[in-house]
Amino acid sequence: MVYASLIVVAVFLPVFFLDGLAGSFFRPLALAYVVAILASLVVALTVTPALSYMLLTGRTRHREEAPLARLLKRLYRPLLPPLVARPYLCLAALAVAFGLSGVAASRLGQEFLPEFQETDFLMHFVEKPGTSIEAMDRVTIQASKDLRAVPGVRNFGSHVGRAEVADEPVGPNFTELWISIDPDADYQTTVKEIENVVYAYPGLYRDVLTYLRERIKEVLTGAGATIVVRLYGPEQEVLRAKAKEVEAAMAAVPGVTNLKVEAQVLIPQIEVRLRPEAAEWYGLTAGHVRRATTTLVKGLKVGEVFEGQKRFDVVVWGVPSARADVAAVRALPIDTPAGVQVRLGDVAEVAVVPAANEVRRENASRRLDVTCNVKDRDLGSVAREVEAAVRAVPFPREYHPEFLGEYQARQESARRLYALAGLSVVGIVLLLFVGFGAWRPTLLVALTIPFALVGGVAAVLLTGGVLSLGGVVGFVTVLGIAARNGIMLVSHFRHLEAEEGVPFGPGLVVRGAEERLAPILMTALATGLALLPLAVTGNKPGQEIEYPLAVVILGGLVTSTLLNLFLLPPLYAKFGRPVGPKAEA
Repeated sequence: MVYASLIVVAVFLPVFFLDGLAGSFFRPLALAYVVAILASLVVALTVTPALSYMLLTGRTRHREEAPLARLLKRLYRPLLPPLVARPYLCLAALAVAFGLSGVAASRLGQEFLPEFQETDFLMHFVEKPGTSIEAMDRVTIQASKDLRAVPGVRNFGSHVGRAEVADEPVGPNFTELWISIDPDADYQTTVKEIENVVYAYPGLYRDVLTYLRERIKEVLTGAGATIVVRLYGPEQEVLRAKAKEVEAAMAAVPGVTNLKVEAQVLIPQIEVRLRPEAAEWYGLTAGHVRRATTTLVKGLKVGEVFEGQKRFDVVVWGVPSARADVAAVRALPIDTPAGVQVRLGDVAEVAVVPAANEVRRENASRRLDVTCNVKDRDLGSVAREVEAAVRAVPFPREYHPEFLGEYQARQESARRLYALAGLSVVGIVLLLFVGFGAWRPTLLVALTIPFALVGGVAAVLLTGGVLSLGGVVGFVTVLGIAARNGIMLVSHFRHLEAEEGVPFGPGLVVRGAEERLAPILMTALATGLALLPLAVTGNKPGQEIEYPLAVVILGGLVTSTLLNLFLLPPLYAKFGRPVGPKAEA
C-alpha cells in the first residue's frame, strides 16, 4: 500500500514543474491531489486498523460473501482459465490495443485550454488609424443598440481610445465593448447571436472574447489572438510586403478566422537626415544636431516644480513659430563649438516623408504581427497548417517568422510534461523493484501501467476527439491508478505462494485474480463514481478544466481494470517465476 501510494504521488510530480499559464492552472490541482493521497495513506495505516480492531474483532459467526460479489465471481471464474492457457494471444491483443491507441492518439485534435464559459465578454472594434472619435462613437452607439437587443444580454458598456499615459495606450480608432449575459440564458445560443451581431460590422477588425480568454492570449503573446505569426526584419516596407504574403497564405487554411495584419498607415513625418561633411565643417556631430533639434521641436525636461500634492515638469521648448512648418524647422539655430550658430538646413536635409504610424521592436529588430483565431476546427490542426503555409513563403536574408500563441504554449507544456513523466516512470520502476525485490514482477506491473492509456484515448475520441492540456494531465493521473491495481494483484499472487503455500502455476493465478476481483472493482468504482458527476454534467461553466481530466481518467479506469483482470493474470502465469531464493536470484 505504501509503495502504491508513493507511485501515485510520483506520477503527479511532473505537474508541479509546469510553468507559465499551464502551471498556474494545474499546480493547485496537483497539490490537492498529492496531499489527499498522502492523507489517505496515513489514515489507511493508522485509523483503519484501529477501527477494524474496535469494530470487527470478537465475531464468531462466519459472514458469507455479499450476493453481488458472489455473482461477479461466478461470471468471472469461467472466463479466466481459457485466457491463462493462451498467454501469447493475450500478449498479441495487448499489442494490438496499444497500436490502435497510438494511431488514434496521433489523430486527436489539440487545444491548449478549453473554452471557458464565462458570462462576461469584451469585444474590440479597431478601425483604421486616424479614424475620428465621432466616427467610433457612431459605431459604438449602434453596437450598443444591437447587442442589447439580443435575448440574454443584461448590460452594455464601452470606452473609446485610452488616456495618453494609460496601461494600454491606443488611439481613438480603438473601442472596447463590454457585455454580460444572464447566467440562466442558453449559453451557446446567446454567444452565437452575439457573434453574429459583432461580425456583421464590415470594414473593421472585431472579435468576441471572454475576459479570461483575452488575458490568456495577451499574456502568451501580447496580442489578443489565438495564433500569432510574428515577422522580424530591419525594414518596415519589406515587413509590410511579407505580411501581406503571409496573410494570403494563412487565409487559405480552413478554420482561420479574424485574420488581420497589425494595423499600420502612413502618416506625414518630418525627417532630418544629417549631411556628415557639412556638419564636420562646423565641428558638429550627429548627437549635437539631434539634441538641439529635439529640444526645440519636441521639448526637453529639465526639472520639476511641486505645488501642494501636484508635480509639474519644467520643459524647455521652442516657440510655436519655430516648428510651424518645414521652412521654420530648416531655420532652427544650432549652436556650434566655435560659439556661432548655423541653421539646421545648412547641416542636414529636412523633408516631410511618409512613415508608419507605429513601429514595434523586439530583440533589437523591428517586428510585425499577423494574427488569427480558430473556428470550427481544433487548434492543433489549424496551427500546424498555418505554420506549413507560412514556411512556404520565401523570406529575404535577415527576415524570418516566429510562431506564437496557444498552440506553441501547449506544445511546450506537453513536451515538459512528457519528459518529466518519463523520469517519473523511471522512479516508479525503481519503487516497484524495491517493493518486489525482483525484476520480473517489477516489469510485469510496469507493463500494466500503459493499460490506462487505451481507455483514455477511447474516451477522448467519444467526447469530441480534441485533447486539451487538462486531458494530458488526466493521462498522467490515471497511470498511477493503473499501477496501484497492478501492484495489488501481483502482490497477492506472491502472497499466496510465499505465505499460504499455493504452488506457482495457473491455479494460483486463477485463485488470486478471483480473490482480488472485488477489491479491484471496488477501488475502480469508488474512483469512477467520484468523477462521474463531472463527466455526466459535461463541459458546463466551472468545470472546463476538470471535465476533460475526468473523461480521460474514467476511460483509463475502465480499460486498466479490464486489462488488469483479464490480461495481467495470463502474463504473470507465463512470465512470472516462483517465489524463493533460487528463483529470485
